[in-house]
Amino acid sequence: MKKMLVFLFALYASSSAIAQKPVLNHIAQYVQNLNKSTTFYRDIIGLDTIPEPFHDGKHTWLAIGGNSALHLIAGNKDTLAHPKNSHLCFNVASLNPFIERLSKAGIPYEDWEGKQGAVTLRVDGVKQIYFKDPDGYWIEMNDARK
Repeated sequence: MKKMLVFLFALYASSSAIAQKPVLNHIAQYVQNLNKSTTFYRDIIGLDTIPEPFHDGKHTWLAIGGNSALHLIAGNKDTLAHPKNSHLCFNVASLNPFIERLSKAGIPYEDWEGKQGAVTLRVDGVKQIYFKDPDGYWIEMNDARK
């Protein structure tokens, strides 16, 4: 009987934990120039702005898929270098039109190795490029279907 109770408790605890898995709500980027960063993420990346509750001129919220958002927060004074391994990743149906958008805007891109104007072809056939936002945060754009 005791073993059965322990088993049932473990089963309940694991099913309860599954029901309460965390879900990504938002990612926050601390930026130097809110207008410049908002324009970049809206016009270059193509994200839609969404209502934000503060209305203080220091925040922009952008939809990034599902119920998740990118929060841009004004006030950053640091100019630290950001490693490429720490990046946001978005995907598009076709990478070439996006590369054209970057080129028209004068935004350089590179492959994973750092070769300017080059595209990485992953072993699974996905094409990807890397570039920086106005604050030097790395972004990957790829054509993954999933």
